[in-house]
Amino acid sequence: MNYLDPRLELIATARQFYQQGWMVGTAGNLSVVLPDGSFWITASGRSKGELSLSDFVRIYPDGKDDSSNNLKNNLKPSAETAIHQVLYTLFPEANACYHVHSVEANLVSRFVTGDSLPLPPLEMLKGLGIYQENPNCQIPIFANHLQVPKIAADIKERFTITPAQIPALLIRDHGVTVWASSPESARNYIELVEYIFRYMVAAWALGRRGDAGNDND
Repeated sequence: MNYLDPRLELIATARQFYQQGWMVGTAGNLSVVLPDGSFWITASGRSKGELSLSDFVRIYPDGKDDSSNNLKNNLKPSAETAIHQVLYTLFPEANACYHVHSVEANLVSRFVTGDSLPLPPLEMLKGLGIYQENPNCQIPIFANHLQVPKIAADIKERFTITPAQIPALLIRDHGVTVWASSPESARNYIELVEYIFRYMVAAWALGRRGDAGNDND
């Protein structure tokens, strides 16, 4: 195994996220961009706690993959591949895209009925690029369509009109997705966002719904 292979970073991160309970079963997907503009993405139906180098599909800039090799090895790209593709198109500086399914992400996605979730002004927002005192920061929420290309189309439409404040989005009743300039930064973003979500759920449980971003009262 070549220690420079970027898939090794994804394997280690997927195992870490699996142990956190963010990628249970075969849920979630990770991808990393290669110098030629193609990207590796985790294959569908693979346990994220037990990935190997053969559990990835390479998607080329024209959207195609190595169909003959994938068929031979019973590989299918992640169901969320279309989301990764649209995010890499919208944010050319992004070189990694991570999507996880946590309990907290699904809970906070129901704290509001609208299409964005206010985030509490925690110090952790600095790690997501928000350097303001008492910032008014929101994470966009998208509907969880059965057909993933519809989610990708919604993301493209909204972000083309309204840029994201932070490199993260929520899919209601589904999970959080982040994009970053490197796999290391993407891992950090996931950890920071999930920390904020855990805080919001804890605040809600304590009755501090304003801190939790709940505007339904």
